[in-house]
Amino acid sequence: MTKAEKILESKTFLKNEIEKEIPGNKTARVWQKSKEKLDAIFTSYGELPKGIAAHTDSFIFPSAAIYLSLKEEAPDKAFEIMKNSMKEKSMKTGESLAKMTRIPGFKKFFLKMWDSLSRKMFGETAGFKNIFYDCPKGEFRMDITQCPYNKYLTELGCPELTQLFCDNDVYTYGNLPGLKFTRTKTLGTGGDCCDFKMEIIKK
Repeated sequence: MTKAEKILESKTFLKNEIEKEIPGNKTARVWQKSKEKLDAIFTSYGELPKGIAAHTDSFIFPSAAIYLSLKEEAPDKAFEIMKNSMKEKSMKTGESLAKMTRIPGFKKFFLKMWDSLSRKMFGETAGFKNIFYDCPKGEFRMDITQCPYNKYLTELGCPELTQLFCDNDVYTYGNLPGLKFTRTKTLGTGGDCCDFKMEIIKK
């Protein structure tokens, strides 16, 4: 099994949505084209640093390969299929996280975790550039001024997918009990940064 085939096996939520919207042999053609495109993308970009590859290999590159393949087979439905499937998956993640935030003490732990996690997963070694702010207790805030999602999706010819990844945050963190997630702009929609603020709601 190739690297591309292995990664696409984890994208069944996208494949299921494709099958619902364009039934028949088109789905098989989309998936075969996606594998070929993903193989080509990996060859083109070679071995990226580990931190960047954590985003490109699992999320950016396969999404681009599937979307570009969809545009060839079902151009009028391609974006909506990606949008709906990504939204549904992120909302399920948000629902699971919401259950955890109801655990006493978890909200404080979650904010504290975000500071260290974001510096590792969304720091310069992962292809991001950030501004981290000193915040009062019960609040986390950062701005992302450079993003590998915006960079690579633009290079691959599908910059419109960037906003869907930004929307994932809203669906994942936007309805957590006792926490407020705020975002006013994103790089993917022409902003000068992606602002990210999470705070405990004061009773």
